[in-house]
Amino acid sequence: QVQLVESGGGLVQAGDSLRLSCAASGRTRLTYTMSWFRQAPGKEREFVAAINSWSGGNTYYTDSVKGRFTISRDNAKNTVYLQMNSLEPEDTAVYYCAMKYGSISGVVNEYNVWGQGTQVTVSS
Repeated sequence: QVQLVESGGGLVQAGDSLRLSCAASGRTRLTYTMSWFRQAPGKEREFVAAINSWSGGNTYYTDSVKGRFTISRDNAKNTVYLQMNSLEPEDTAVYYCAMKYGSISGVVNEYNVWGQGTQVTVSS
């Protein structure tokens, strides 16, 4: 059974940076995708970024964060990171780490392992 634990959220001002971490524990298959989603109050959960586990570490981002956010992984630590730069008030949300087996996808329902979430608040 895989478990995911997020950390690194907080309250920052617009233009600041944060780095989120997602530590995975338990046994996983060799090929999986790790992603970050976020959910703002009153809105549906939305895809933010994804990275796969195999060589090359292909990444994919939603348009609103391209050029500002970077997803990366440390396979030795079973940890995925989300570096968030130039944060905007619109980035305020609970950020969730999630895992699925197989290729990258931005579809919420394809992910079967979720972390508890970490709050990111960006003030203007």
